[in-house]
Amino acid sequence: MNKKEDKFHPAENADAPQFRDHLTIQNSSSKYARERFQLKETIVTISSEKEYIPVAKLAIRSCRRDLENFIRRDPFFMSTLEEYQCPDGAPPIVQRMADSGNTFGIGPMSAVAGTIAEMAVEAMVDAGATYAIVDNGGDIALINDETVIVGIYAGREDINIGLEIKPRESILGICTSSGRIGHSISFGNADAATILSGDVSLADAAATAVGNAVSDLASVKKAFSIVEGIESITGGLIILDDHIGLYGSVPVVEAPQRIEYITGGWV
Repeated sequence: MNKKEDKFHPAENADAPQFRDHLTIQNSSSKYARERFQLKETIVTISSEKEYIPVAKLAIRSCRRDLENFIRRDPFFMSTLEEYQCPDGAPPIVQRMADSGNTFGIGPMSAVAGTIAEMAVEAMVDAGATYAIVDNGGDIALINDETVIVGIYAGREDINIGLEIKPRESILGICTSSGRIGHSISFGNADAATILSGDVSLADAAATAVGNAVSDLASVKKAFSIVEGIESITGGLIILDDHIGLYGSVPVVEAPQRIEYITGGWV
């Protein structure tokens, strides 16, 4: 079973304000624009040179249009908590989401936010961006030509950690699931379960699966076993009460919380 990363309704907006983010970009250079953008349930923060922000918005609109149209034809895609077999000719966003969820035996909506973020950054890179970040409610796709700090928000004032992401020429996904904060459905108990991967869609589904498996401290190692052997997943982090578990390569640094950087809004 899985959480649905967005309360995604093809024909309506949600109507209750709530923070929905678990990650924050804390040191974006002043030479880059930072803009919050909302399209129905999708609420993102986009960081890049100004000329690439409209490119991201256009990609997000295209992703949502394709996804909404597909869900109208097959509402089961949105509701299933188990593997989904894509029909021939399904839109690319649907195929990616299904492939990612199927990797962990969970539903495709586990990957919706990460996939939208990934496809937006891909469009920005295709347009020439070398620094582009799309934070979709705590599921982040980024490519960066200068170091950035991604702060992890676990809903607690005593946790001040982040990830130091050095300049890179390929897209990275940093996706988080929480059983204690935010609106998303999770069957686990972690304050935060974060996964790093060059496949952002897969990172989103993996964070869901790992987060679902965390019930207590003894379960953390077993939770990480879910992603063992998946080459594109390079690291993971679980915060549970006063404990932090790490998997693979995780560039952890101290990062004071910056609540004002959280992508919050209507969900």
